[in-house]
Amino acid sequence: MSDDTPYVPDQSILELYDGYVHGAFDRREFFRRATAMTAGTVTSAAIAAAVMPKYALAAQVEPDDKRIASTILPYDSPKGAGKMSGLLAHPAGDGPWPGVVVIHENRGLNPYIEDVARRLAVAGFIALAPDALFPVGGYPGNDDDGRTRQRERDRKEMFEDFVAAAELLMTHPQCTGRVGSVGFCYGGGVSNALAVRLPTLGAASCYYGRQVPAEDVPAIKAPLQFHLGELDKRINAGWPALREALDAHGNSYESYIYDNANHGFHNDTTPRFDADAAQESWQRTLRFFNAHLI
Repeated sequence: MSDDTPYVPDQSILELYDGYVHGAFDRREFFRRATAMTAGTVTSAAIAAAVMPKYALAAQVEPDDKRIASTILPYDSPKGAGKMSGLLAHPAGDGPWPGVVVIHENRGLNPYIEDVARRLAVAGFIALAPDALFPVGGYPGNDDDGRTRQRERDRKEMFEDFVAAAELLMTHPQCTGRVGSVGFCYGGGVSNALAVRLPTLGAASCYYGRQVPAEDVPAIKAPLQFHLGELDKRINAGWPALREALDAHGNSYESYIYDNANHGFHNDTTPRFDADAAQESWQRTLRFFNAHLI
């Protein structure tokens, strides 16, 4: 590889990266394995430049965009952390608008998820994106430390923090009361679980998240939407059982598998990003929310 040619990771490196970001091994071990897989022809620095998030790429909607307004919103989570915080974004003006809770990955409220909230605001929704790391100091500015901090949280309490966010949005004076959820990776699983927990949830969209147990499906009242990457074997392994349960109970849902897309394909800051799948899935998500929340 030429010194001035950026390294492009192949599928085996991307799958190794998926294991790293989901806690199968640490950063040092990731780079040890990755350099070994390239037979030492690619340096750790080149691999890092290729796979680590570049959050400047996430700014599809700038924080000072005149079409929207955004603020940091403290809120109470009595069954969770007690005190929580999130980014609230909505169209410029007074509303009310339908609401969407935006649920981050396993690393806190990073710039990519903040931008997703702003994208929803541009599309006509009031969006609340909680930071599950707020009780342990907030998103630390990098994903490695973010993942470490998120593992410090009790998972049951953390889930209650997102339940509290949905309940807050349902009663927010600038919200119509119709509220949905969208989540990515860890957040996709939470979006599924919110549909189990909250019978008043209006819609739940899940991007490559853990499936709820089949026995929980009868409790779901909200229409569901699932976005899966064809190459995401880890998450896709659980999809047939959930699909069977949804069909058996007559749940309303739509599902999409995107050709040659990896886990994390919507995140435009990493090499797993798939522009076509991200755009198509996002348009489907907006149509889904417009159909069920307005």
